[in-house]
Amino acid sequence: MTDTSGSALKHTPLRRTHIAHGARLVAFAGWEMPVEYSGIVDEHLAVRTRAGLFDVSHMGEIELAGRDALAAVQRITSNDAGKLAVGQIQYSGLMTPRGTFVDDLLVYRWADDHFLLVVNASNADKDFAWIREQVRAAGDVAAVDTSARYALLALQGPAALGTLQPLTGVDLASLKYYWFAHGEVAGVRCTISRTGYTGEDGFEVFVPPSSAERVWTAMLDAGRAHDVVPAGLGARDTLRLEAAMRLYGNDIDETTTVLEADLGWIVGWGKADFLGAEVLRSQKVQGVARKLVGFEMVDRAIARHGYGVYVGGEPAGSVTSGTQTPFVKKAIGMAYVPVAAATVGQVLHIDVRGRRAEARVVPLPFYKRARS
Repeated sequence: MTDTSGSALKHTPLRRTHIAHGARLVAFAGWEMPVEYSGIVDEHLAVRTRAGLFDVSHMGEIELAGRDALAAVQRITSNDAGKLAVGQIQYSGLMTPRGTFVDDLLVYRWADDHFLLVVNASNADKDFAWIREQVRAAGDVAAVDTSARYALLALQGPAALGTLQPLTGVDLASLKYYWFAHGEVAGVRCTISRTGYTGEDGFEVFVPPSSAERVWTAMLDAGRAHDVVPAGLGARDTLRLEAAMRLYGNDIDETTTVLEADLGWIVGWGKADFLGAEVLRSQKVQGVARKLVGFEMVDRAIARHGYGVYVGGEPAGSVTSGTQTPFVKKAIGMAYVPVAAATVGQVLHIDVRGRRAEARVVPLPFYKRARS
């Protein structure tokens, strides 16, 4: 959750607010970010049972616009953006020719010929350079890094709708999951999307950086009746792991293909050629040698990122993400293992500080919220 980069850290517009709320700030992906306020466990449980408010303004935003914008997005991403209506969002992969991930991202269809791509903070510069190079020959399309135009606040949890609705004229109940709307929050012009990275219902709100503090404060004030709390990156990580959401740099990267990551549902198999299509179509027919699986610890131990995984006494891979999570109250994790060992119930052993601890493959996700 921290990095050791010696370069000057970037700050979100809410730095002073985080300090005032007692946040513990750490270096993350070149940014100084709040990792926790009241504690990771407390914040995690608040999101599962009430709601938590996250500052995710470090995320990158890249916009593609022009007559050939759709063709450009189709070429560089795995999913089929042609199926998006204006106002709709999809999860996708930013692809290499090898069918692996430059990054994972959300694709927003701003207009017929205008797309917003939300990318990971650690990859924003790399992604923009890659996208600009790939779309250079795409025709009438311009790629612009617009990250500085947005602060991004994520209100997540079952009380998110009740907290946010009094602050906006947008009918949030009618806003479908993975759709967005333009409107105002606390008198500030913004974009509200029904998305998140926690496994809960919630909203992510794009606001001008100069208005971020106003909107943040209004959300927390409106959430007092629901005991909404500010939450940091620590809880965001444990929440996304319970929901089995992949983390770039851990569970997916430029060495892992979409099918190895068990994300075949984000491939637009019926669309025309795209970066990595040949490799992915071949893997779909022939199968993959390894696959990302979820596991629960059987022995009393916690598996963490990088710990070795063994099958039948032989090295089989390593843990990509793992911890003891507060809500499911189990030691869980994900790892790439040979496809023959990727079946539910398969016994794994994980090297936890020199001791081989038993684990078993389980279905993903570890947690799935009840839907009304």
